[in-house]
Amino acid sequence: MTVKDKQKVRERIWEVIEDKDLKRTSKSCFGRIPNFKGASQAALRLRKTDQWQDAETVFSSPDSALRDVREYALFDGKVLIMATPKIKEEYILLNPQDLKGHEKRASSIEGAFKLGRKIGKFPQVDLVVEGSLAVDLEGNRLGKGGGFADREISHLYSEGAINKDTPISSIVHPLQIIHQIPQEGHDQKINMIITPYTVIRISFINPIK
Repeated sequence: MTVKDKQKVRERIWEVIEDKDLKRTSKSCFGRIPNFKGASQAALRLRKTDQWQDAETVFSSPDSALRDVREYALFDGKVLIMATPKIKEEYILLNPQDLKGHEKRASSIEGAFKLGRKIGKFPQVDLVVEGSLAVDLEGNRLGKGGGFADREISHLYSEGAINKDTPISSIVHPLQIIHQIPQEGHDQKINMIITPYTVIRISFINPIK
C-alpha cells in the first residue's frame, strides 16, 4: 500500500510543478526530479550556511536541479563527489584544483565524466546534497521511484564516509514540502531542507540503515 501512496504523492507534485509552470526547462518533469525555478537561489542559500562553509568534500546526486550546487562546490574549492545517473557507473570525484576555469562544464553530467575520475573508495564526506521530488518536516524525502538516493546515502554510511551527524540536505521549491511522506523501511532521512527563501534544519537522531 505504501508504494501506491508514494506514487500518488509523486503524481501530485509533478502535476503542481507542471500546472504552475515552476520548471526551468522545456522538458516535462514527470518521471524526474524537478529542475525547478528557484533552484539556483536555493543553491546560493545553501552556499551561505555554516554547513557549506565548513565542508571540504561535498557529495551530490546528478540531478539537474543540483547543477548550481555542484558548480558552487568547485568554485569554492571543495572536492566534489557525484553519483552517476542511476549509479550505473558508480561515483565520480572532481578535484577543484584540476578544474580551474572549467567549473561550469564539470558540474554537468557529461563534463563530470570527461573531467573527473571514477572512484571505488570514498573520502570523508562533510555534506550530502540529494535531489528530491518531495520532502516533509520530519526529514522524510521522496524521489522519482528508483531508490537511488537511498542507496547513495546507505552506501556512504556503509563506507564510513558519513555518520549520524553529517548534514544530509535537499534543495526544493516550497511547494515540494508536504505534510507527510509515506515511508518504507529502507528509506533514508535528510536533516536539512533548503528552498530559495529559507533553510530548515531538522533535529532528530539519524538512524544508520
